[in-house]
This record gives sequence, structure tokens and C-alpha cells, in this order.
Amino acid sequence: MTKFVDCDIVVPMASTLSIVAALFIHPGCEVEFAQFETAAELIMQRYGGRLERRIGIPPSADQPHEVHLVTFPDQESFDRYRADADLLAMADLRARAIRQTIAWIGSDFPGFLRK
Repeated sequence: MTKFVDCDIVVPMASTLSIVAALFIHPGCEVEFAQFETAAELIMQRYGGRLERRIGIPPSADQPHEVHLVTFPDQESFDRYRADADLLAMADLRARAIRQTIAWIGSDFPGFLRK
């Protein structure tokens, strides 16, 4: 555990890895997107990964199609997922479906309200 100086908030050193991903798909490729994401989610589960939230965004050229909140137990599990042979074999399908991904990777902090 780490204790911040001048604070009484304690944050675990090794906490769940959280990823927020904005996914921009190629127009008209919703079927390919669903195929890729379905397979990727199954592979993710092999490494303890979970699609916690899937948020649809109204159609717009400058907005993502969806935003995903994904978690993994730790960085090593995420790295193993990214190196998975089955996931790598789907690179062409992913490229056909997804034109851009913006991801933010971090760790969970406790809420601001105390119980």
C-alpha cells in the first residue's frame, strides 16, 4: 500500500488495470466490428479480462462508435492478452472494422466519499 503525503487516502500498489477505449469504426462495418469484438472478448476472458461497460455513441464523423471500459487483473495479464496468437490472427478483421482506437490505461482509485 502507498500512503500519499499530507493525505489520508491509501491506494493499493498493485490494483486492477483499467482501460477506457474509444473505438472508431469504418462506416458500414458494424457486422465486422461485432464479429471482432465478440471474439476478442472471449480471448480476453482467458486472461481475466472483462468488458465492464460498452457505451454506444450517437453517429457522428468525429465521435467514436463506442467507448469500452475494460479491466484486467494486472499489466501482465493484459500483455499476455495482447500477445495471444488467436487475437493476433484477427488483425485483418480488426483493421477492416476499426479505423482508430484511442485508449487510456490506468488503475482504479477509491471514491471520494467515505463510508
